[in-house]
Amino acid sequence: MNGEHKTADGAAAPADQLLRLPTVLATVGLGRTAWLEMVKAGRAPAPIKIGRATAWPASEVHAWIAERIRQSRGVR
Repeated sequence: MNGEHKTADGAAAPADQLLRLPTVLATVGLGRTAWLEMVKAGRAPAPIKIGRATAWPASEVHAWIAERIRQSRGVR
């Protein structure tokens, strides 16, 4: 896969998406309090603000997950 996503009409879409909190929590498998405490402590990606909305770049969330996997397997 080349990192390119397709829209409903088949056109290429940007590879990065913005994920809202419920999607982030489902993706990382953590609860709201645990995730937000990690964000506050700088141990998880910081969100961005878009008006009143808060979202996380999908690429940063997936990179964070990949790093947790590497750490758990002792790979540096």
